[in-house]
Amino acid sequence: MKYFLILFCEICLALMAGKGFGQPQFIHPGARWLDDRGLPIQAHGGGVIQLGDTFYWFGEDRSRENDPTKRYASCYSSRDLTQWRFCNQVLVLTNVENLQLGWVLERPKVFYNPVTKKYVMYFHLDGVLPGEKGSYKFARLGVATCDSVDGNYTYLKSFRPLGHESRDIGQFIDDDGTPYLISEDRPNGFHIYKLSDDYLSVARDVCLVPRHFEGGAIVHYGGLYYFIGSHLTGWNPNPNQYAQAKSLAGPWSDFKDIAPESNDTFGSQSTMLFKVAGTRSTTVIFMADIWKPRAQWDSRYFWMPLEIGGGKLYLPPPHPWLIDISSGVTKILSP
Repeated sequence: MKYFLILFCEICLALMAGKGFGQPQFIHPGARWLDDRGLPIQAHGGGVIQLGDTFYWFGEDRSRENDPTKRYASCYSSRDLTQWRFCNQVLVLTNVENLQLGWVLERPKVFYNPVTKKYVMYFHLDGVLPGEKGSYKFARLGVATCDSVDGNYTYLKSFRPLGHESRDIGQFIDDDGTPYLISEDRPNGFHIYKLSDDYLSVARDVCLVPRHFEGGAIVHYGGLYYFIGSHLTGWNPNPNQYAQAKSLAGPWSDFKDIAPESNDTFGSQSTMLFKVAGTRSTTVIFMADIWKPRAQWDSRYFWMPLEIGGGKLYLPPPHPWLIDISSGVTKILSP
């Protein structure tokens, strides 16, 4: 009965708005999300930027047909955050750092520099060098650039920010346009780095959040900064937590669960907090991944609007939902 209700609502919306790609649809957390070609979206561990009236979603491309000796990042575009057009495999990376088999490219995030007119991609580059044992020993930031948002990005370099290890990364662009990189330093915690003027390196360490988290994400809402992180449990989901502060430099509050602990964040792991400021409302979307380690190409996405404000943050249970980009208003379909 629930399925037919959802289908009926979508049909009604399509009839009201007109047929064709680009019309409003529900976002279904955890369901297969298809692009304009009818293929599953490959944007895992990703991030979204907005340029004018268009959103661009970047992430790890884990398609089964990819060359196993290379690593891929893809880009999709949308005007409604619901229906996505495949743009390009914007980064196809060979083993540029001579790492052993099993090296990784994870969590690509793209910034646009309005001064240099360059698009700068950061990602977690990791593995082990020949003769080493273990995994995730390289622990560096990878950097690639492009002259167009969905063009072919060129690898520039890798580095450890201010000498610190870097594993999971996140991005945050403040309301004034200042770009920040969130970077996991396994021995110490999460760093919030301000990028340099050319966006190609780190200018300074704004804050060290001394918690051992992955999947770091930040949003500025209602005069407060909110930080979300995921515990270190590998592929297994866990109760993601949040803290809040008046400044990125802290002090940060105690961390609390974003949803009932027993739900393990509904099987997902945070990757980004994306804010949509409309004419009537401002919505913060919790972007997360539902990982399938044995079928990574079929890993799913968990997007839900957060209940946020006054220092509190809550992730509601997953239900199909709509967002109107112009007004910023969301509608969650009741169970």
